[in-house]
Amino acid sequence: MADLESVKEAIRRIAEKPNNVTLGEIEWVVRQLGENHGYTTKIRQTKHSLLFRVGDQRFGVNIHNPGNKQVKSYSVRTFLEAMIELELYEV
Repeated sequence: MADLESVKEAIRRIAEKPNNVTLGEIEWVVRQLGENHGYTTKIRQTKHSLLFRVGDQRFGVNIHNPGNKQVKSYSVRTFLEAMIELELYEV
C-alpha cells in the first residue's frame, strides 16, 4: 500500500519524463488511487487502448505496439490533465 504522497511522487516522476513512461506506471497510479485512497476507478481494455476512469475523470492510453511498453507522450499528457483536475498534480 502506497500513501498518497507516494502516489503524487509517482505522478511527478511521470510528468518529468513524458517520453519514457510505461503503461505499468500509469496503471499503478490508477490502481493505488482506487484500492487505497477511496477513488472510484475503472480500467477497460479495447483493441488498441486502455480506458481509465478515476472519479469523474476519464482518459485513454493508446497501445500502438504491444511489444513496446512505452506509451506515447500525448497519452501521458491526457493522464496528467486528469491528475491536475483531481488536484493530485500541479504544473
